[in-house]
Amino acid sequence: MTDTRLSLAEVENLARTAHEGQTDKAGRPYAEHLAAVADGVRARGGDPEQIAAAWLHDAVEDDALPAEWLEGAALTERTKAIVRAVTKRAGEEPEAYARRILATPGALLVKEADLAHNADPDRLAVLAEPTRKRLTEKYTRMRALLGL
Repeated sequence: MTDTRLSLAEVENLARTAHEGQTDKAGRPYAEHLAAVADGVRARGGDPEQIAAAWLHDAVEDDALPAEWLEGAALTERTKAIVRAVTKRAGEEPEAYARRILATPGALLVKEADLAHNADPDRLAVLAEPTRKRLTEKYTRMRALLGL
């Protein structure tokens, strides 16, 4: 039987294409963040399903890909569950978000890598002070809620 799931290279290409033209808060190409999170997951011992989820972790949240796409995507159910877990929902309390991540096997490692890159001092240094302060507090709080 042939495996019809997307390879990691295909997931990376899909994510890069979906986020094409998007930039982060510092004006950098968004794919740089995705690559950093995927590399962070890999460096922390993450498996291919978690690395795939890292590439896609913001795709639904940022409307780069529709939620319906994820449901039918040629990905493992675990990868889909991780992407759903780390996708923030409009109006969702941080505590509920953290509980969902903690309840989903494999999701904490992806969120840990995401937070590590988001909170990177070099990345934050280029932002205006009020934004830097707000984001630092937000990331610190989420790390605490997740026990990191």
